[in-house]
Amino acid sequence: MELYDAMRDSAEIEPLLLARTGPPLSSVDRYHEGTLTTRADAEDPNQYFIYTEFDRFDWLLGTTSAKPVITRYFRDFIAAHRPDVVHFQHTLFLGYEAIREVRNVLPEAAIVYTLHEFLAICHRQGQMLRTPNDKPCMEESPRRCHECFPGIAPQEFFMRKQFIQSHLNLVDMFLAPSEFLRQRYIDWGIPPERIRFEDYGRLPVNRAAEQPRDQRTRLAFFGQLSLYKGVNVLLGAAKILAESRVEFELHLYGANLELQPEDFREEFESLLEASGGNVNFHGEYDHDDLPALMAKTDWVVVPSIWWENSPLVIQEALMYGKPVICSDIGGMAEKVTDGVDGLHFRADDPDSLADTIELAVTTPGLWETLRSSIRPVHPMDEHTRTLTELYAELLAGRREGTRKPASKAPARAG
Repeated sequence: MELYDAMRDSAEIEPLLLARTGPPLSSVDRYHEGTLTTRADAEDPNQYFIYTEFDRFDWLLGTTSAKPVITRYFRDFIAAHRPDVVHFQHTLFLGYEAIREVRNVLPEAAIVYTLHEFLAICHRQGQMLRTPNDKPCMEESPRRCHECFPGIAPQEFFMRKQFIQSHLNLVDMFLAPSEFLRQRYIDWGIPPERIRFEDYGRLPVNRAAEQPRDQRTRLAFFGQLSLYKGVNVLLGAAKILAESRVEFELHLYGANLELQPEDFREEFESLLEASGGNVNFHGEYDHDDLPALMAKTDWVVVPSIWWENSPLVIQEALMYGKPVICSDIGGMAEKVTDGVDGLHFRADDPDSLADTIELAVTTPGLWETLRSSIRPVHPMDEHTRTLTELYAELLAGRREGTRKPASKAPARAG
């Protein structure tokens, strides 16, 4: 949405936004009989929703059993608007076949796809964690995937990869917001020349006034309350610190605890109680409240047990001048330099996290040193300029019958 808003101010791009909607993560139902698309904003003629059924999505193949969503409604939408460039931010709950529809209906259009996680590679919700032990996984194969999902034959995983790659092969350029993710997809089979590193562009933030403090002992977690995000690892560390009588306070800002498995919720509640008065659970927060919440925070903790890609919470913490304590793997370790603008700990290790937090809150001058070394995040105006140039290069290449970048030209992007 931030990218769309920034593109609206561009003289070279007329952006068009199509977002998936529907239960259970949205209360929005289909608006009209006879169509699954509708205007999303009465004041903006270029924002649209497309409604899809959550329970008709095939997680194994990344496709929907409700084929008219793609073959009729999505096709009619792109045929009516005929964008010069189609930039996919996701195909979740829509289907990889949407890429083929674009190529069939708009053969000269440039197709760009930003890869936000590892869904195409990993059937476990793209987390690349082994099911027997929740340990991070670096590669897929029919045999390894079958070990994680014994009920799915290796041949099915072989066909899964062939099916997904057959659609992704139609993409002109992939964007990877981290070098770590880029390399995983190259290992999986995307040619290196067709996947570029390009981090998320961010708009400037308005910082709230902060009260001076002698001690930097306030930590915060922002994000989904799930196994993958490592919130129970953080609570385990808080329990250890409370027992050691280390002075700290931890604030948890997160949503969707009620959607998590029962055993996870029970562990969460038990650890929360064991941490005593050191941990405050606030639940869901409004993004508009972030400046005030960050103003009351010293350290932002990102304890994910999966690789992550380019966590927005890390960008936001750095934008607000907050050093980050994060797991030492994947996109987190790439975005935060240990001992420079934050601190690393061993992923999925409450003892290591407790030691790192104790170091952070008890070392005089450390917070100030790390804060002074925080570098600016990727600015949105530079991001939009890069995308505009990329769109023009790809369009020229399509017109010349090749994927090789060429000259610049104005474009209409969807």
